[in-house]
Amino acid sequence: MKKVLVTGGAGYIGAHAVVELINAGYEPVVVDDLSKSDRTLLEGVESITSRKVQFFQGDCGDTSFLKGVFEWAGPFAAVMHFAAYKSVGESVEQPLEYYRNNLGSLVSLMKTMKGFGVANLIFSSSCTVYGQPDVVPVNEETPFKRAESPYGATKQMCERILEDAYLTGYRVISLRYFNPVGAHPSAQIGELPIGRPNNLVPFITQTAAGIREKLTVFGNDYDTPDGSCVRDFIHVVDLAQGHVKALEYLHKSRSEKLFEVFNLGTGEGVTVLQLINKFIETTGVNVPYAIGPRRSGDVEKTYGDVSKANNILQWKTKYSIEESLQHAWNWEKKLRDIK
Repeated sequence: MKKVLVTGGAGYIGAHAVVELINAGYEPVVVDDLSKSDRTLLEGVESITSRKVQFFQGDCGDTSFLKGVFEWAGPFAAVMHFAAYKSVGESVEQPLEYYRNNLGSLVSLMKTMKGFGVANLIFSSSCTVYGQPDVVPVNEETPFKRAESPYGATKQMCERILEDAYLTGYRVISLRYFNPVGAHPSAQIGELPIGRPNNLVPFITQTAAGIREKLTVFGNDYDTPDGSCVRDFIHVVDLAQGHVKALEYLHKSRSEKLFEVFNLGTGEGVTVLQLINKFIETTGVNVPYAIGPRRSGDVEKTYGDVSKANNILQWKTKYSIEESLQHAWNWEKKLRDIK
């Protein structure tokens, strides 16, 4: 059984990846500083898998802490790096924190990996690296435009770090994913914002649950079918399974040095207003909303060409947008004890 270090494994995407790693026969070891999460999702992972997950609480920017984890819990076959701040809006308000955390944690992690002879790295990147693209869908060859937010800029910079560093002996896959939504079909884990949500779907489900009075749609005057932003919404379980496929690809590759990028998405664009209406249609629950001004840092429209991941990783999405929204609502109802 191969050990995989999962940084940020107590968070939304990381926790779902931990489940899929266990399902695929790996032994994940989780590191998280719990600054943007708590132990709730790890408890859910253990409920789903009937497995105790080894967990270390600490900051990936702290090299001495990471060395301790590698010494105590290694050796590791690979690392999946999810530990980063991820809110576009928050990054506009706190740019220096985003640069410090997102860049510093990657550099510290890669130095520690090198010291312990670990070459395999799956990096959590983002479609925000493309900025506001001239043409959609974007593929892996689409040139980067200037990032629309500090968050997007950190992902661009991290990819440059990876591209420069892999030549010194790393085997890296950077997964540029679009907008993760939904929850595990068991409703044991899902998106769990600490305080105000950063993503759209938790705002929808919290408004549907009566936690929030109404949802604000940021802008209805974009050049899109209904004036709201267009995104590619991918079920978080599909996304997590993409990480396992990427890991399998690394294991099969014989290259001593490797750097590959893959888009992970559905390949379909959905507007914010369409998503709200799909939620109402799917669940039968109303979501009051109002139109607000555009939000700084938002890209007008983006969705992905995912044929490279389909062909090379042998990965395809399985869940529809309707299933994603139903699973997100089931998770919200469990959290709020709504029948």
